[in-house]
Amino acid sequence: MSTFTLDFEEFAKKAVGNAVVVFQKVAIDALSSCVKRSPVGNPELWAANAHATQYNNAVDSENTRLRADPANLNKGGRLKAGRKIKDSMPIVAGAGYVGGQFRGNWQVAFEVAPTSETGVIDGNGSATIAAGAAVIQAFTSSVGSIWLMNNVPYAQRLEDGHSTQAPNGMVRLTVVEIQQYINQAVRELPD
Repeated sequence: MSTFTLDFEEFAKKAVGNAVVVFQKVAIDALSSCVKRSPVGNPELWAANAHATQYNNAVDSENTRLRADPANLNKGGRLKAGRKIKDSMPIVAGAGYVGGQFRGNWQVAFEVAPTSETGVIDGNGSATIAAGAAVIQAFTSSVGSIWLMNNVPYAQRLEDGHSTQAPNGMVRLTVVEIQQYINQAVRELPD
């Protein structure tokens, strides 16, 4: 029992003495989690492209089936001329569409919640995480609140499971993991 008490007391001293560092690390981990879990528009998954996607998948499956028969292959292991099905239906995404608007709209602010969109498109999320981490590094103990926001009009629908890429949302999963982030941040503190 006394060992547990000593360990707990040491944990508390370590965490309290470095509260700002722990908070910054936890906030960056939470931001990263939300951004990485955010779905990125994939036109193949859109209802408007369901028929085209199904057709294209069927063509791919048939070509795969043809490759399984050695009689259909040339010496190089490719389908012989005239055997490959070269057909597809176009996937419609709109002129100039680039996925990543939702990921690019995560914002970090102190005291007052952001109310606008960023206009940033960030398909892999790295620029958004870097920008948010830069804000978080300015956190001090005098800050009363920190906001992690995404203000695109469809953000709540995505959080509520509208996307097959994020059926359980982003924020609610991150909130469940906060204690893990805290524990990890404290473990990484110097002794």
